[in-house]
Amino acid sequence: MINVFTKGLLLSTLITVLSACNKCHMRPQIIINGNIMGTVYSVKVSGHIPVKKACLQQKINAVLEQVNNDISTYNANYFLFHFNHSNNTHPQLISRGLANIIIMAQRIGHDTSGAMDITIGSLVNLWGFGPDKKPVKIPTEQQIVEAQKKVGLQYLNLFSNHRGEWLQKTLPNIYVDLSTLGEGYCTDELAKLMMRNGITNYLVSVGGAISTHGLNGHGKPWRVAIQQPIDYKNAVQALVDLHGYSISTAGSYRNYFEKDGLHYSHVIDPSIGKPIQHHLVSATVIASSALEADGWDTGLMVLDTEKALKLAQEKELAAYLISATNNGFSTVMTTQFKAFMVQ
Repeated sequence: MINVFTKGLLLSTLITVLSACNKCHMRPQIIINGNIMGTVYSVKVSGHIPVKKACLQQKINAVLEQVNNDISTYNANYFLFHFNHSNNTHPQLISRGLANIIIMAQRIGHDTSGAMDITIGSLVNLWGFGPDKKPVKIPTEQQIVEAQKKVGLQYLNLFSNHRGEWLQKTLPNIYVDLSTLGEGYCTDELAKLMMRNGITNYLVSVGGAISTHGLNGHGKPWRVAIQQPIDYKNAVQALVDLHGYSISTAGSYRNYFEKDGLHYSHVIDPSIGKPIQHHLVSATVIASSALEADGWDTGLMVLDTEKALKLAQEKELAAYLISATNNGFSTVMTTQFKAFMVQ
């Protein structure tokens, strides 16, 4: 499949924690792993499993293909590619899944005052993190200003009628990039697949997004670890029990390049048109859906630690922030997040 997720190239920001007693499973369990669009996915099912593994794999593949159809900006056979490369400003019919992503993106984009903006594609491409990756070259200020003129949620309209959902751009050269929400959307779609097939004990993950329901193979709540923001080892920073909620982590330490001694993250601040330069290196959010968590973790990452924490508190988010310091890392969290922490 084609790479569409640029937020997390590996399942590294969130890793599933298994019991030390790996041979003491009290319940049946199956695990299905694979690759999707530049990252990895995992489906873990425990307890009563009403679907054969081979059949479940086929159903998973169908969901992954549909997700790719909905959000890929790379493939000329899919909607967003044509939407982005067309000057057509007339409303265009879209899938229900894509409409759900746009609705969430508009809400979080508004709540973050534009920090999370899915129309940022022109800047993403300019900095070499889009589909047309080029040799590392720092854009000029003029190039950045010109790209910023093509960014803004106000240029994107979504509405519905008896025929379905419609997406319209009022600025012809706007470029929609859903990579910041792709992992969460795909995770939610896999979770829906589990429920449709009578599977009530599962953990599904795509990249840095995880959704859970029921209990694991030991009859306990699914537990995951938030990784330390270090790109060369898997060190645990904190543990959480999800109790049926979803979680997503965004970080600035995996997908980046260095030029002339400077670090350029793929997390771009739309307000300045450049990669973030503050000390917040990881943002984790727990929410009722992986899509919501995925949108919020990106929005918080664009902000610095102080602004992100203040906004998370105002919106009563379950958020956990890791910042780089001269002595390692410092962490802060909201009251809502503390309820999920394993002490």
